[in-house]
Amino acid sequence: MHRDVQKYLDAVPEARRQHVSSLHALILECYPDCVVDMRYKMPTYSHAEGWVAVANQKRYVSLYTCSAAHLKGFKNEHPTYTTGQGCINFRQSDAIPAADVKAVIRHAMTHPKDA
Repeated sequence: MHRDVQKYLDAVPEARRQHVSSLHALILECYPDCVVDMRYKMPTYSHAEGWVAVANQKRYVSLYTCSAAHLKGFKNEHPTYTTGQGCINFRQSDAIPAADVKAVIRHAMTHPKDA
């Protein structure tokens, strides 16, 4: 793993560390051979042309994808979760629904051009 990624992960405050660690593990479980590096000041996971990224924000942890199309199924299943154009924001009180997050990750990695 890129050393700057490890520094980023180590610096995440305790309150959000579990969510960041869980997302990191889910991504690597789906794509153990992905390239892990820092882009846009956040850990980014690339496989072929697809990518996802994880960011520690002030009040939540975000899973970024390159398109809202990757989130359609997740948003239908979890309407109470906050989402952006191409991201899911997990508050400390939110559980991370592993199977549905894996589906988002897989879609982003295998359908990077979906808009």
